[in-house]
Amino acid sequence: MTEETPGFAQEPDVPADAETDAASDDAAAAAGSASEEEAAPAGPAGDATDGQGAAAGGAALTAQLDQTRTALNERTQDLQRLQAEFQNYRRRVERDRVSVKEIAVANLLTELLPVLDDIGRARDHGELVGGFKSVAESLEMVAAKMGLMQFGKEGEPFDPTVHEALMHSYSPEVTETTCVQILQPGYRIGERTIRPARVGVAEPQPGAQGEPDEQAADDEDDGGPDEG
Repeated sequence: MTEETPGFAQEPDVPADAETDAASDDAAAAAGSASEEEAAPAGPAGDATDGQGAAAGGAALTAQLDQTRTALNERTQDLQRLQAEFQNYRRRVERDRVSVKEIAVANLLTELLPVLDDIGRARDHGELVGGFKSVAESLEMVAAKMGLMQFGKEGEPFDPTVHEALMHSYSPEVTETTCVQILQPGYRIGERTIRPARVGVAEPQPGAQGEPDEQAADDEDDGGPDEG
């Protein structure tokens, strides 16, 4: 039995391996704390780098979107221009088609005018009878359906744009240049005159308009017309 020295507590015996393991654990813990302390300041720098990458990506996407919008606007303007050109082409073709049709109809009816003149003279002389009358009326009806209109009547004012004066005279019965005789009727298609009316015209008698004015002046000088 071992004797214990009074006043001193005897420490238990610790194996050498246990002491080595404990020292290793303490060193590892210290190293981990140091690594965490060193890594902690790197956090904000990493966030800034990520933010810059996101901003660069957004700018690139915005630029690409602007380019796409610009290209879309250009294609839209090209399409609108093509549509306008096509509409103008259609209107021009339609206008030309109508013009060609009117010219063709006018040329055809112009060739028929002598025949219509003969029909009119035959009607004036009472010779439009029987089968000839039916044919003549059918021809006049077809010409009217094609747009042919006759004009020129006695008593209407003379218009040099639609009348051709072949005879000239003076008359006290007119107050302006008037068609007093229709030698050949005129014809038009719509607003287009294909033949002017050939007429005889009469103008007011020279001095006929001055006589009433002179008489009125004499009445005023005499104190008015006599009464009673």
